[in-house]
Parts: sequence; structure tokens; C-alpha cells
Amino acid sequence: MSKGTHRAYIFTLSAIVLIILAWLIYTGQDYYQVALKERFYHDDHQQLKPSGVFGHGYGIMGSLALLIGVGSYMARKRWRTLSKVGVLKHWLEFHIFLCTLGPLLILFHTAFKFGGIVAISFWAMVAVFVSGIIGRFIYLQIPRTIQGRELSLNEVKNMKSDLKAILTEKYQLDEETTRFTEEAADNKNKSKVKSLLKGKLPQKDFKNALKLVNHEISLNKRIERLNTMQNLFKYWHVVHLPFALIMLVIMIIHVVVVTILGYRWIF
Repeated sequence: MSKGTHRAYIFTLSAIVLIILAWLIYTGQDYYQVALKERFYHDDHQQLKPSGVFGHGYGIMGSLALLIGVGSYMARKRWRTLSKVGVLKHWLEFHIFLCTLGPLLILFHTAFKFGGIVAISFWAMVAVFVSGIIGRFIYLQIPRTIQGRELSLNEVKNMKSDLKAILTEKYQLDEETTRFTEEAADNKNKSKVKSLLKGKLPQKDFKNALKLVNHEISLNKRIERLNTMQNLFKYWHVVHLPFALIMLVIMIIHVVVVTILGYRWIF
């Protein structure tokens, strides 16, 4: 999947979430704005209450979205039989999609009324959702292959080119300019690099050399933050996974209890 196709994939998943959110708000805004004690008399109460046709359906679909989103991604990461099925980062995007859609549907399933043990599951779900956003940010900071595999520090360092040799041999820059340019690249100072190279090379060579040095600066930044982000990602799992387990366990207990009590959807 090319970068353009991947962007279109993410855009499509995001659009689906936004369209569903808009539909949920549009169809239920009058009901959800009514005070809790007065909802019983609202025309949409039988449909939108947690045990109603729509409300109950939101809960079922939201729970399935969460279970599939969590289960499929964990299976893809841990089962060897699935290791070659698709690209890991695409599975991650689908995991994020379902684990965004699931809490959204469950929120409307509750009709914005929280209480009892289910409230613990709901707030655990909120914690999972928020930590997921943070985790996504950290994930993006860690260099990866096109398949989504995390690159090691040595692999990132091997991506660096011999800047000094290229500037000296290919672009015929003098030793002093080359040395100062290397120092500016190490200090991640793009403006100084630009001022050092400007006027020393023809316009076409200037653009190519500037692009090369900026690439080196980008790699230097990645190397600098790689260890930090890898450590943060380890600590992030310590927070994210327990909340996810609490959410799933209580959600399953909730489903079992309401089933035993005789609540049925459209069956």
C-alpha cells in the first residue's frame, strides 16, 4: 500500500467514525438533552434508552467493535500464523478505528447515564481511549520499516550517509565549509546549513545538497529521541493494558448479567 493509498485508508476510517457520530447526535439530540427523570415521557425513550432497540444495539455493536479491535490486533502481533497477513501498521489503524468507534457507540448506549459497576468499565474505557491517543503519538515518533517493524538504533544509524565525503567529492566544497556544515547538521541547525551552502553551489546542486543535509538532520533528531520514545512506550503499556483488561472484564460481566436478567435485543 503506497503512502497515498494509506492516507486514503486512514481518511476513510476517520470519515466513517465522523459520519456515525453525526448520525448518533442528529437522531438523538432531543432525547439526550432532556433531564434523566423526564426521559421516560419522551417519544424516543423506548428506542434510545440503554435497553431500547437502538440503545441496546449501540451497546452490542460497540462491545463487538472493542472485542474485535483489541483481539484482532493482539492476535496479529502474537500469532505466527498471522505474522505475514497484511502490514502491521494497517492492523494498528484498524485497531484504532474500532477502538474509537466502540467507545463512541457505548457512550450513546449508556444514554449519558453512568452508575454502578458499569461506571468503572466506562471510565476505564475512557482511560484506554485517552492513553491510546498518547500511545499513537509515541508510536509515530519511533522509526519503523514500511511494514511497521520498529527499527533498532543501529538500523537508524546505518541510514545515515557519509555527509563529509559527499559534500567534498560530489559537490566540491572546501574543507572549512564541509566541517561547519557537518557541525550545523549535528546541532540540527537548518538555517545555518542553508546560509553556509548558499552561494557556494549552483542552484540545482544547492537544492540537492540542502535536501541531503536536512535528511541527515532529520535522522539525527530520530536517533536523539529514539531511546526516549522506546522507554516511554514501555511505560505506556503499563498504563494502557491494565485499564483495557478492567474494561473488558467488567464489560463481559455486564453482558452476562443483563442476559441472565432476560434483556434481549431484537431476538
